[in-house]
Amino acid sequence: MVCRMFRIEAEVDRERRDLLRSRLLATNTAASPVLAALRGTPRERQVPLEVWGLTEDGTLAGGLVGHTWADWLHVTYLWVDARLRGTGLGTRLLADAEHHARTRACVAARLETWDFQAPAFYQKHGYTIAGTVPDYPPGITEYTLTKRLD
Repeated sequence: MVCRMFRIEAEVDRERRDLLRSRLLATNTAASPVLAALRGTPRERQVPLEVWGLTEDGTLAGGLVGHTWADWLHVTYLWVDARLRGTGLGTRLLADAEHHARTRACVAARLETWDFQAPAFYQKHGYTIAGTVPDYPPGITEYTLTKRLD
């Protein structure tokens, strides 16, 4: 039996991170025909998608930040100023992002939200709970929701 010694380091290292990412990408591509077919196509690239809600004077009232990748929209952030919640701005931001995602040939959307944020809002707009992570962070449940766009 071969015994190897390894040194473990916990530090931020951009060069190692990039090397790790490229090796993981190569390993995943070799293991998955679906990912292999995706490589080298426009669908492989993450494309930012940002939608902004502004007041008449240009002040930020709300926004949605995400990206499209592999025919999916991933909503990273959706926020509406507390004074404007209930006005339909969140619905408009989400609908506009979904519209732009469809123009990019996306067939589905996904996002994460916490139990005190907006799971009911997303469910009202056709999203279904795909999974939960209890106690992330402790005392809070995180939900992953998805929606078909096609």
